[in-house]
Amino acid sequence: MQPVEIYTSPLCGFCHAAKRLLKQKDVNFSEVDVLVDPSRKPEMIQRANGKKTVPQIFIGTTHVGGCDELYALERAGKLDSLLNG
Repeated sequence: MQPVEIYTSPLCGFCHAAKRLLKQKDVNFSEVDVLVDPSRKPEMIQRANGKKTVPQIFIGTTHVGGCDELYALERAGKLDSLLNG
């Protein structure tokens, strides 16, 4: 399974929804809370091609985007193949 990294904030409902979907699929992920560690936000913005909002989700080397994009992949039946590389 590809490594999954998600940049989040505890105040973000979309972050909670994205993490909930990943947990339902039994996907282990590493989480970077940009509110707790604001020094990581510039890193997130650079990796996400200038996007400043959370969540920003990465599966392997692929930048998925945010919660809406993650759920769109799931609805299209493409999330599992991306997760499995």
